[in-house]
Amino acid sequence: MAQHAYKTLAEAVEDLKKRGFIANFELLNQQFRAVDSGRAFTADQLTIVEHHRFEGASDPDDMSVLYAIETQDGTRGTIADAFGPSANPELGRFLTQVTMHEA
Repeated sequence: MAQHAYKTLAEAVEDLKKRGFIANFELLNQQFRAVDSGRAFTADQLTIVEHHRFEGASDPDDMSVLYAIETQDGTRGTIADAFGPSANPELGRFLTQVTMHEA
């Protein structure tokens, strides 16, 4: 995991945006899509460069993972998922196919 320690998901998203991870990604039809540009990427076109896990101290609904992702064309952005019973299984399966290269 990256050397950044964040207390909240919002804090992590804000800092990652300042560091150039400005695209918002979504998973649609087994492709990552940059919401604003509409560009779509397959798993082999992506690299996870950071991920941050957040655990709700008292509320299991606060458990999430934020992924900072870079595409082969240089697009940088984020996608978040819950973990545990609320996780998106389709997103989880997709992310297992993505290369992880964290510093």
